[in-house]
Amino acid sequence: MRRKTLFFVAIVFLMPMTVSAQIKWNSAYQTYIDQYKDIAIEQMLKYHIPASITLAQGVFESGAGRSELTRKGNNHFGIKCHGWTGRTTYHDDDAKGECFRAYNNAYESYEDHSKFLVSGQRYRNLFKLSVTDYKGWARGLKAAGYATNPRYADKLIEIIQLYKLDRYDKAKSYDKFIARHSRDHASNNNLHAIHTFNGNYYIKVRQSDTFRSLADELGISYRKLAKYNERDKRDELVPGEIIYLAKKAKRAPKSYKGRLHYVRAGESMYSIAQLYNIRLKYLYKMNKLSPDYQLKVGDSLRLR
Repeated sequence: MRRKTLFFVAIVFLMPMTVSAQIKWNSAYQTYIDQYKDIAIEQMLKYHIPASITLAQGVFESGAGRSELTRKGNNHFGIKCHGWTGRTTYHDDDAKGECFRAYNNAYESYEDHSKFLVSGQRYRNLFKLSVTDYKGWARGLKAAGYATNPRYADKLIEIIQLYKLDRYDKAKSYDKFIARHSRDHASNNNLHAIHTFNGNYYIKVRQSDTFRSLADELGISYRKLAKYNERDKRDELVPGEIIYLAKKAKRAPKSYKGRLHYVRAGESMYSIAQLYNIRLKYLYKMNKLSPDYQLKVGDSLRLR
């Protein structure tokens, strides 16, 4: 009886440690994935490396782009200087002040990561695996000595499963606009994540953003950006609001057919139009409302 009791106590004691060891979902990881998934897919189609593995390594090695190594040297994969003739940076890792490769932007880091694996003799057997065998790739990377962390393979697999990254391993194409955005502007690790909805791209406004600052980052005229969002180019932007990167649609997606939006406190026809990527005049038109209608909490609005 005593042995059973001790066994039960030991299991209960160990359980919280096991649970806490699991990687938990966080928004910083998801933002990083949204930002770089198209580059990872591009690399997969080019070099036959699973996009899920590239993303999992990138997010884990770089701390979702926030590590000192990434901020100082745009190094997203922790690759050291062995055989490297380009720019370098120094960072404490297994030893103090180790030499790491440095890049001009994140795209260069992703490209070099692919070439590093393709050209490395010890990673040769990985390319015999299917691009959909992310578990085999994760374990193969650890076995080949990519990282010293004994749970490296498990960590990659946990990230892939938690964020469902294996769906990208089946991709036959990628969004060239987002890939170009990340490539051309990725020297700035503080980029806005670009999202897609209803056939359009959008970002969420942060503190101090203006149409001009967004235009500089996104490579879109600030006048066009304001026009796409039915605003004046001099308007102040409010943190959290949605800004679309192309002309808005006439109605919400097909999945919203028959659904209504019930007005909540603080909402306006404009904020609702932005929420669903609908041009304001069409939101009024489909609800048979005039522009001077005073919206009330509880009003129901058709979306298509």
